[in-house]
Amino acid sequence: MTTALEVPLDSKIREELPQPPTITQQSPKNYIVDPRENIVIRCEAKGKPQPRFSWTRNGTHFDVEKDPKVTMRPGSGTLLIDISGEKAEAYEGVYQCMATNEHGTALSNNMVIRQSRSPLWSKERNEPVLVQEGAPLVLQCRPPAGLPPPVIFWMDNNFQRLRQDERVSQALNGDLYFSNLKVQDTRSDYICYARFPHTQTIQQKQPITVKVLSMDAINETMAAFLNDTDFFGDSPVGERRPSFVVPTGASSSKMVLRGDVLEMECIAEGLPTPSITWRKEGGDLDSSRTSFKNFHKTLRIVSVTEADAGVYRCTASNHLGSVHHVITVTVRAAPYWVKAPKNLVLSPKETGVITCQATGDPKPDITWLINGILIANAPEDPSRKVEGDSLTFTDVQTGSSAVYQCNASNEYGYLLANSFINVLAEPPRILTAPDKVYQVITNTAAFLDCASFGSPVPKITWFKDGQNSALAGDRYEMHENGTLEIRAVLKLNSGRYTCMAMNALGNRENHVYLEVKEPTRILMQPEYKVVQRNRDVVFECKAKHDPTLVTVMTWLKDNEELPEDERLMVGADSLTINDVTEGDEGTYTCIVNTTLDQDSASARLTVLPLLPVYSVQPDPPKDLELTDQRERSVQLTWIPGDDHNSPIRKFIIQYEDALHHPGIWKNLTEVPGTKTTAYLKLSPYVSYTFRVLAVNEVGFSKPSTPSRQYITKPAAPDENPSEVQGAGNEHNNLIISWKPLTGFQSNGPGLQYNVSWRQKDVEKDWTSVTVANVSKFVVSGTPTFVPYELMVRALNDFGSAPEPRVVIGYSGEDLPTAAPDGVQVLVQSSTLAEVRWEPIPLRTVRGRLNGYNVYYWKERSLHGHHTKHHKEQRVLTFSGNRTHGKLPGLEPFSRYALNVRVVNGKGEGPASSRQQFETPEGVPGLPVFLEVIKPTLDSLTLEWGPPSERNGILTGYTLKYQTLNGTELGQLKEISLDSNQTTVTLLNLKYSTRYRFSLSANTAKGEGPAATREAVTIVDEGVNPMASRQVDIATQGWFIGLMCAIALLILVLLIVCFIRRNKGGKYPVKEKEDAHADPEIQPMKDDDGTFGEYSDTEDHKPLKGSRTPSNGTVKKDDSDDSLVDYGEGGDVQFNEDGSFIGQYSGRKERDTAEGNESSEAPSPVNAMNSFV
Repeated sequence: MTTALEVPLDSKIREELPQPPTITQQSPKNYIVDPRENIVIRCEAKGKPQPRFSWTRNGTHFDVEKDPKVTMRPGSGTLLIDISGEKAEAYEGVYQCMATNEHGTALSNNMVIRQSRSPLWSKERNEPVLVQEGAPLVLQCRPPAGLPPPVIFWMDNNFQRLRQDERVSQALNGDLYFSNLKVQDTRSDYICYARFPHTQTIQQKQPITVKVLSMDAINETMAAFLNDTDFFGDSPVGERRPSFVVPTGASSSKMVLRGDVLEMECIAEGLPTPSITWRKEGGDLDSSRTSFKNFHKTLRIVSVTEADAGVYRCTASNHLGSVHHVITVTVRAAPYWVKAPKNLVLSPKETGVITCQATGDPKPDITWLINGILIANAPEDPSRKVEGDSLTFTDVQTGSSAVYQCNASNEYGYLLANSFINVLAEPPRILTAPDKVYQVITNTAAFLDCASFGSPVPKITWFKDGQNSALAGDRYEMHENGTLEIRAVLKLNSGRYTCMAMNALGNRENHVYLEVKEPTRILMQPEYKVVQRNRDVVFECKAKHDPTLVTVMTWLKDNEELPEDERLMVGADSLTINDVTEGDEGTYTCIVNTTLDQDSASARLTVLPLLPVYSVQPDPPKDLELTDQRERSVQLTWIPGDDHNSPIRKFIIQYEDALHHPGIWKNLTEVPGTKTTAYLKLSPYVSYTFRVLAVNEVGFSKPSTPSRQYITKPAAPDENPSEVQGAGNEHNNLIISWKPLTGFQSNGPGLQYNVSWRQKDVEKDWTSVTVANVSKFVVSGTPTFVPYELMVRALNDFGSAPEPRVVIGYSGEDLPTAAPDGVQVLVQSSTLAEVRWEPIPLRTVRGRLNGYNVYYWKERSLHGHHTKHHKEQRVLTFSGNRTHGKLPGLEPFSRYALNVRVVNGKGEGPASSRQQFETPEGVPGLPVFLEVIKPTLDSLTLEWGPPSERNGILTGYTLKYQTLNGTELGQLKEISLDSNQTTVTLLNLKYSTRYRFSLSANTAKGEGPAATREAVTIVDEGVNPMASRQVDIATQGWFIGLMCAIALLILVLLIVCFIRRNKGGKYPVKEKEDAHADPEIQPMKDDDGTFGEYSDTEDHKPLKGSRTPSNGTVKKDDSDDSLVDYGEGGDVQFNEDGSFIGQYSGRKERDTAEGNESSEAPSPVNAMNSFV
């Protein structure tokens, strides 16, 4: 029997092939719709040509076009039912979709459409429930029947879920069960809620009130009526063995369908609260599908199978006993597929079978349909034969394509499957992409694809490298899908492979390529490391891999990614950990990946505590070895010397070129101190010798012993000379210069330079010359200042360097031939002018335009006379192609002349015509001098010289003066003077007074800067002596001496007065107190005398803040009443020894005229009194 042809998934091929309809999407068999939304019944199908759609409703044709509320999506069979203004229940029913094209008809499932329902709770009045403490209780929910059934939960008035536990729990039907009641269960808001999922509505039952009566409350109530002190006793309802509330009886049964969820519950009452356990008799519960819910009261098994049938026992127990309930579970099954029918694609004259194997409990009946019609009612077809659950087709013909439906049904459900037979005649097609490259690792299997399609099924044959014989042998295996497997490939298996697909209608071939790669292997694995804390550690991981593959190295620590830490540095072939800590201990794994394979290796790091160390310079590296020697590179390895307790930070690799620079060592590269290998890039034609230096924190090691000599072969230069330039030093030449290559850069003997040039945009061919041992070449006979394209290429005995880049240079310059025209001067101020000119034609520049030079000079002043000395020309350069510039620093009131010249690299061109201009007046400069002559007692004469820089016609002078007393200035006076005046006498000045003078010259433009001078009026010899003393008596010596003598005399008198005062022994205050004879104070005695008498040993000192006259007495007017006048307030306090607490201080400032008392602190005389 021919194997059915598989149609490839390639969308392009599928679109080209004819195909009967296939249902691709449909609504579920039981479809509950929301009554608030439009109804969408899905039916999508594919086929070639595009299928047409029709519907049946409740077994009869449903004419969609006649119902304005129903539309069908274009190109689809999906129905859209608008229920606005209609009830959804009007469209309830059983719907079936049919997709038809010229090759057959496919059927959808029967889709039962029902609207969701959320009916209201029936009105009821819930009477309060009075229950004795310890008794069981069931609160029934009885929600309204909805579609689908509602979700039940219990809450209180605050919308908080009621707490549930082993004692209180909700059953599957929504009722709330109490195994036993407690007084705290009393509440008035037990509310059952029902949530309807489709409509997202929630409805609530009327609250239920539960009052749990304790024994004490019952006894008190009954005693009042029966005059009995203990009616019920002291205990609640007595402890009792468990008994089941759900389910009832000793046994029950339950039927469940295969694949559904099985839920069994056992709820028991008792006191204490019973615990529930489950077991299956004769078997164990499958833990992967079994769970316990509702505090172990519900056993839940998902995805039920026939093995779940049997006897289940639930046990409720407390310390008084236990009770059992047996549940017998029967598993039935709606039909399910053992082997679902598949589409069958055949070629003409072929034979095929469509099998429809389904099972269930009870066993389902199999019914066959063709294009939606019972096969028994369809025309007979001799090529078709029904044999139970199989349809056999023999010798099929083109045009016998059709869709067959297999219906498997029993009392619990049905299955409907569409499978078509498609009779095709197609030549072979290769589906694998052409020239596809397969890469595999040596000694692994290679799979070369040759996906094809054709009807009849093409035969696949493989060839290699254009050979005529097909591949065969133990190494090769052909798979049914056309794939060629090559076992344990070798390098010799690389090459081009050709697959050929052939059938009766033709053949097609395709080429693919196989590349066999070398495996990736770690050659230097990381090694076990033991290091001290704060040291550095390096794990090396060097791998060998196929050079055509890109490797990626990954490091793991303890099989996890490396932590984010800047101390961990991953190199190309190493992992460096700086400043190791105890947290870095672990196993480090190096993984080298390519796109085809990988290899890995691991090593452990152990960290030791830090020990005291003493550091010196490292020892030099040793055992230098050159490996992997190539024309342009070599690998240098070495063994580090002792680091002497200071980690090596880096290695410096030096080289000597014995061929070009013998005896001179140069730095080549540096590598981190954690590496002992360096891959060195070399230049041709060099005699290399290498040495290595180690560097730590202390310093450099001595150089290592040099390596053996390594001479690289000569080669053509890699680079051309740099800094290529072109410029002439004469108007008819071009000098091409360059920076020559060094001997190191020459790459071989016989270094020369090929110099090429051509005039830009004029000449097409290059002119060339080859030179040696020079760095420039002169091209003669060139036009003046024209651009040239230049190239300098290096070559030696082994070839030329790469094509050099083209550089633009210019031939030599000549002096400009033209002068600027249109020169104009715009005077902007007395010191600034702007000059403008027209640019000269570029052809007359005859070089690179550097700018314009403006020469200008002063011819004369406008005061009417020429300058005595000819001033030199000044020149300003304005770079670039400027056409204007400003001339600063001009002298006012002068005549200037200027000319303009163009400048190029060779020099200046001819001057423009001379232009004259005049600057306006400016403010004058400083007077040449300002002197004070003939000072007298009340007058001063000033003399000055006119300013040397008048900057215009002087119109006069301004003189300002004022007195100066230290830093204080007097009133400023101002005098205007004539321009021809050079002296002035100021009268009526103050004697012996300092004056400050400032004099400035004026022009019509304004006042210039001022010259300043200070002078003092003096005393004339003819003045009266008495007037002289009055003038400066404070500075006379006799006056100062007299004042000092008077001060000394006063000081002596004050000292004498205070001495006499101290010998009096008592203050006047004491006399006054004796006169008052205060009775409250006098009786107070000390152990050794009477309080109230002021001794002259301690209390003679003046009190702080008091104002004591110089004669040592206190005026009566100042102390009329008591000592309170000298205190801070009205209360006077005393210590136990009779001393005052506080200080005397004046209550108020006296008039300064009264006794001429000072308001300052006690005088020096008072201070001296304490030492008497």
